[in-house]
Amino acid sequence: MPRWLAAAVLASLLALPAAAQEVGYPNKPVTVIVPAAPGGVTDALGRTLAQRFSEAWGQQVIVENKSGANNQIAAEYVTKAAPDGYTLLIGPEVTFVVNPSLYPKLPYDPVKGFTPISGLVTINHALIVNPALPVHNAKELIALAKQKPGELNYGTFGIGSSGHLNMELFQALSGTKLQAVHYKGATPALTDVMAGHIQLMFISVGSAVPQWKADKVKLIAVGAAKRMALLPEIPTVAESGLPGYEAVSWFGLFGPPGMPTDIVSKINAEVRKVFADPEIKKNFLERQYFESITGTPEQLTKYIKAEEPKWRRVIHDAKVKGE
Repeated sequence: MPRWLAAAVLASLLALPAAAQEVGYPNKPVTVIVPAAPGGVTDALGRTLAQRFSEAWGQQVIVENKSGANNQIAAEYVTKAAPDGYTLLIGPEVTFVVNPSLYPKLPYDPVKGFTPISGLVTINHALIVNPALPVHNAKELIALAKQKPGELNYGTFGIGSSGHLNMELFQALSGTKLQAVHYKGATPALTDVMAGHIQLMFISVGSAVPQWKADKVKLIAVGAAKRMALLPEIPTVAESGLPGYEAVSWFGLFGPPGMPTDIVSKINAEVRKVFADPEIKKNFLERQYFESITGTPEQLTKYIKAEEPKWRRVIHDAKVKGE
């Protein structure tokens, strides 16, 4: 063998470990796109996962906030990214099961435009009212609303938000008429419930409980399918007069379309590991009243398909239009 050829073969053999290392995932920083401003539920999810991913993989994992247009800005960014696993999306349910019915045209395909990786958490919503409102449960609220059609005001965190559509579903099932007041976020709406400027709203249980414990609001029901283990004394809306009613938000982890299955599997396994950690359960999930829904990509896809018809019907019947 010529000396130059032997040298070339030796060089290529020596380069094999480095090449293998280069193709291993991840070998550069990963970006987690959060479709909300810093602070709040979505951002907390993104930062918790980013920190744990970074520790497990020995790579920098960056959280980038891209809020606006009911998650459309973030979703468009991710659907157009390279499908290499280095751009991920914390996806609230609104992105996939609400926006398709809310807007005539979207800059992304809610079904084909993403690679589902894993479900993350569900968030049960709490039905809260101002302390001065003379009701103590959902049944009494329905009776009062029927006595005063259109006189009770409820807060939302934007047109088409979960706080808006959950109340539209509540009205449809209860035969009541309430007046929506749309805010730019849940916090200002909650502030106005406490101040008595509006009478009620649906908001995440984690946001409601501190104000309830401080006697600033009355927490009259939760939107869970059954009583929550961490709040066993609070009845569900369903048991209080609206059988089958649920007010629940959920989040999943997604990537661009066409991601390799081995990378999807690696990220999925890490997500499951994170939410199975007792420390995460106690100090993050339970503190926020979140419930883990980690599972396979296929389970997340089925979840989306099951939820979409429900919200399409609510949006159509209530004649809700996106801004």
